[in-house]
Amino acid sequence: MHTKIIATLGPATETEEAITALVDAGARIFRLNFSHGGKEGFVKLVGIIRALEQKTGLTLTILQDLSGPKIRTCDIGRGTLDIAKGAEVLLGAPGQEEGRDEPFICLDQPALLRSINVGETVALSDGMLQFNVVAREGDLLLRLRAENSGIAPARKGIAFPGKTTPLAAFTAKDKDDLAIGMELGVDVVAMSYVQKADDICHLKAEMRNMGRVLPVIAKLERQSAIQGLDRILEECDGVMVARGDLGLECELAQLPALQKRIINAANAAGKPVIVATQMLLSMVSSPMPTRAETTDVANAILDGADCIMLSEETAIGKYPDKAVAFMRKIATWAEEFYFENQGANPKPPSDQEHPAKFLAYCACLLAQKTRSKALVTHSTSGSTARILAACRPKQPLFALSPDSRVRHFTNFSWGVTPVSPISEEDNHQERAERFVRESPLFSGGDVVVVTAGQPKRGQLQTQTNVVKVYEK
Repeated sequence: MHTKIIATLGPATETEEAITALVDAGARIFRLNFSHGGKEGFVKLVGIIRALEQKTGLTLTILQDLSGPKIRTCDIGRGTLDIAKGAEVLLGAPGQEEGRDEPFICLDQPALLRSINVGETVALSDGMLQFNVVAREGDLLLRLRAENSGIAPARKGIAFPGKTTPLAAFTAKDKDDLAIGMELGVDVVAMSYVQKADDICHLKAEMRNMGRVLPVIAKLERQSAIQGLDRILEECDGVMVARGDLGLECELAQLPALQKRIINAANAAGKPVIVATQMLLSMVSSPMPTRAETTDVANAILDGADCIMLSEETAIGKYPDKAVAFMRKIATWAEEFYFENQGANPKPPSDQEHPAKFLAYCACLLAQKTRSKALVTHSTSGSTARILAACRPKQPLFALSPDSRVRHFTNFSWGVTPVSPISEEDNHQERAERFVRESPLFSGGDVVVVTAGQPKRGQLQTQTNVVKVYEK
């Protein structure tokens, strides 16, 4: 299977037995959601994953997902409001409800309240309730009209579709959580509610202050992020189509097209892309997904996703390993159709004048024409492996790197199996060929296409400059 599966860990998967079952079912990347849980629990989970790496010899990647500025209503003791379509309610800061009998929703974000204008939309409870702002009644008080009926409990998420909020994407809590993640040794960091490229730069600056810069996945869940996607792709290392909040920020009917546009842009940039949210949601309580869910997962893969992610399904669901196994089965059939439809032809790069991209494409063409069993690349930074993966070769791709940080991140790229090379060999090409000679995955007579960036004397690293057809 070429597509990577990300499993979110939680109460349903906090034991060694449960995480082992996820690995056996096909998960290779594990998400730690820092919106829930504390340091003690994460220490335990990281310990289990690292022990499983040693035991299995597999590269298992840990993804830290920062909370970001999740905006919630506050509790003023009025309980749950029952809202009818057309009803008017007030949205304001704590204390603004005094002397008023009208339904009141509390928001303790003065900067945000001041930035909201008449005519804009407010979405509550993951979009289940929609309001239109009809009047401003004070610096910290707005009048809303309900567009549909529903309930409004306290402490629920609230969103402002299409609005660039004045809240920073990187919060004080995120800074504390990042320090914990660095201490625990996470491999990759996902940043929530990214609005612009500067948010990524800020996070990486904080990492430098902490002594280590990790790859950053930009979670795309704001309309402003979609508008600035090209610049965000320049600064981040990968992206996530976070369809939950993104579905509140845009017209729901627009979401499938947005998903395809984001995936196309990430593929063209040679950066891994994750599709997430409600992929097999019914499997939280059912041992089988719905027909619509299986189609959704397959379409994400056919769109060009490198990774597909499970959230509640593995964090709190009754059937976490079954969800991974079913997702793996869907991916296997979707990939079979993809290659049947495309033939064995690799996907040409969008920029064929870029030497590294064109050379990677040529290597994939060579693998196709010679009926090679695999492509093997030695990549110091991992960039060659990611460019090769973007060409979507039918053959498996083995990416050798002496840097464990690089190996853990290449785990996100389609079709890539990270490998630790033999350290005694200085020559990168020889390291790749030795891997083929010594690996039980290859038999005598097997043909493999080898790519490597062999530095000249005095160079620390270089672009790929060797492509070779190697027969074991």
